[in-house]
Amino acid sequence: MDTSATMSDPADSYWRSLQYFCVYRLVAAAVFLIAFLMTKGTSSLASQDPELFLLVDSAYLAAAIVFLLTLRRGAGAFDLHLSAQVVCDVVFLSLLMYASGGAKSGIAFMLVVVVAGAALVGQGRQTLFFAALATLGVLIEQTARFLKFDAAADDFVRTGITCIGFFGIALIARFLARRVVANENLARQRGIALAGQVRINRQVIQDMDDGVLVVDPTGGVQLHNPQAELLLSVSQPSGGQLDQFWPDLATRLQRHRDESESTDILRAPNGRSLLVRLLPSGEGGNTLIYLQDLGQLQARAQQIKLAALGRLTANIAHEIRNPLSAIANAGELLVDEQRADTRARLIRIIGDNSRRLNLLVGEVLELGKRDRVQRESINLATFLGQFMEEYALHDASSAGRVGVSVGDEVICFDRAHLYRILENLVTNALRYASSVEEAVKISVTSREHDRVELHIIDDGPGIADADRSKVFEPFFTTRGSGIGLGLYIARELSDANGAHLDLIDDGQGAHFRVTARGGPCPPNPIAGIEVI
Repeated sequence: MDTSATMSDPADSYWRSLQYFCVYRLVAAAVFLIAFLMTKGTSSLASQDPELFLLVDSAYLAAAIVFLLTLRRGAGAFDLHLSAQVVCDVVFLSLLMYASGGAKSGIAFMLVVVVAGAALVGQGRQTLFFAALATLGVLIEQTARFLKFDAAADDFVRTGITCIGFFGIALIARFLARRVVANENLARQRGIALAGQVRINRQVIQDMDDGVLVVDPTGGVQLHNPQAELLLSVSQPSGGQLDQFWPDLATRLQRHRDESESTDILRAPNGRSLLVRLLPSGEGGNTLIYLQDLGQLQARAQQIKLAALGRLTANIAHEIRNPLSAIANAGELLVDEQRADTRARLIRIIGDNSRRLNLLVGEVLELGKRDRVQRESINLATFLGQFMEEYALHDASSAGRVGVSVGDEVICFDRAHLYRILENLVTNALRYASSVEEAVKISVTSREHDRVELHIIDDGPGIADADRSKVFEPFFTTRGSGIGLGLYIARELSDANGAHLDLIDDGQGAHFRVTARGGPCPPNPIAGIEVI
């Protein structure tokens, strides 16, 4: 923001400050007049010339009233208003000081207030000019009084100290005024930026596919979007209380307001089942509520599942066609073949492809289990210990080649699914790892947002860059005898449990990471819908 532009066109706050300055002037002039009338000119205020004091103070009061009544924003330049008023203050206060016996009357202090006030009201501009003007007024008053009344010489010392005080106060006030101006400009800029961000946030909320409610700590709905109206069948919920149109959600909100996040399925007053996600802001702030139609979510999940099933079916058909063709061709040749060695080779081809088909069917059946998820709270230290014991029964070399590093982390996962995921990943790792001790490492780390990471790392050659994007595709394999469903099934089982299986590129051989939800399972898990 251009500071000069801001100063040439002061904000309302500057004009209000000038108005308060006018009120101060009016009160000061009125107090002087009341004090003079109550003491009848016998006090130190009018000790030198009571008649002049009364005349000047009356004129000062009238000028203060005129300044206050004629003060209007836009009626002339701000600096002109301020300068005229300060000149008036210096002239009248110097005359009042002359009529009261000089600096010893204390009126010089009023000039200090004028200089400081003008510096603050004027945002630090013309501050030294105001101090010089006050100094000139005091010096003229002291000189005139010295010439006419033969004042004491030490009064000039007192006057000099007062003038030095004018400039000291002016410099301090100028510094403070500049700080105030800078802070006010910064606050104005941030206010504009915040207002723009609020507008953007409102527009984003309005365009969201999910229903959104913003609820304050008292249960009042501060903001909503059209999708929330559609899901709740409520017209304009903003401005009302949440318990007026959805008491169950209001009760749940009060019960879980201190939680970081909670998700549940609730039935709306219109009978529609909604997936409700509560996101409190903490510290007694507003709560953001996301609403999703459970029926639409299930339909969307079904569409995704059918699309994936279609692709998988096409791949399965392709994978089955090759061994079936080999079996059929070998069978036809076997009928007419008389040589024993050729017949044995054909029988071996039939057997190998039959086993390949059987393995393929077994993998597909295993893949079908992904929809039968039975999550439970699993202590990874206990689970990994049992897993390694069972794995060593059919691969004795794994006991020394696999190292496990785990704490007391707990995850919410299907036990059978986790076993199958680890079995696939560890088997692949051992296949390509060296024979040294702890060539394969299994480690567990906790992350923020209640996430737990399970890392499986081997010291093998790693995965080629060209193959990294395809390792999770069904039927992709670099081994001639492989089916290519192991990693695909592992990722599908991870997704079914709300986890993620990723391949990490860190130059340390093959590095797979399973990111799962940490902590025990919630008491009321949401079947079929996973919100990450």
